[in-house]
Amino acid sequence: MSQEVSECKCGSVFKSGKGSFYITWGYNLDWFSKSNLHFKGDDFGGYDFTLYKVKAHDNPGLGYIFNSDLSIPQYVYRVGYYFNNKNLTGVEIAFDHTKYIMTQNQKVRVKGTIQGEVIDKDTIVGRDFLMFEHTNGANFLMANFIKRYCLYTTENIKHRLQLVMKAGAGIVIPKTDVTLFGQRLNNRFHVAGYVAGLDVGLRYDLFRYMFVETSLKGVFANYTNVLTVGDGRAHHHFFAGEYIFAAGFQIGI
Repeated sequence: MSQEVSECKCGSVFKSGKGSFYITWGYNLDWFSKSNLHFKGDDFGGYDFTLYKVKAHDNPGLGYIFNSDLSIPQYVYRVGYYFNNKNLTGVEIAFDHTKYIMTQNQKVRVKGTIQGEVIDKDTIVGRDFLMFEHTNGANFLMANFIKRYCLYTTENIKHRLQLVMKAGAGIVIPKTDVTLFGQRLNNRFHVAGYVAGLDVGLRYDLFRYMFVETSLKGVFANYTNVLTVGDGRAHHHFFAGEYIFAAGFQIGI
């Protein structure tokens, strides 16, 4: 075993000391804060209204994993690079496919104008009025900076436990399914705003090339320009929590 490796057992396990690339794939569970949803457009006689304190939920769909369709559930993937043995730092590109679904038949306050009429009342939101879902993804694409801390390692470095902390920001790329005033449109993917977040988790390395990770992540996502029906646009922002579990593969350079 080289002296360089033994001095920093939670750094790279590869003797070159120049760092390592990795990829991960996994799945997530999500929780969303209440948000105010604002809709504006010229169709249907014109409208400009806001729904206040709207509840939403996710749709993990993990049962699809066992039906050989790995891309339907709420998945995550990462591509990253850890620097040399001593720094214990790295960078990564992270994509989180999350599903945001406005809860149907909830009572919310609606304020604004619809077809020139002023509205300011509590309303039961049903499918005949509004359905709003980022079901093909609320989709967070982020660039992260990573810092690792060694918690445990065996003498032969084949088993290691590390604390991993990440901070990053990026863009949101939703594909929104909207039904407004009875008319439905499943929109295209598009850049609709920005996201920033923090991630804290544990990484367990098995031998040299394989590892598993589990983490908790918090984000703030602001959807400033969501496509809806016709020429309509919507915007909202929320805080979200994620539980992530993933497996990965690494290789030294």
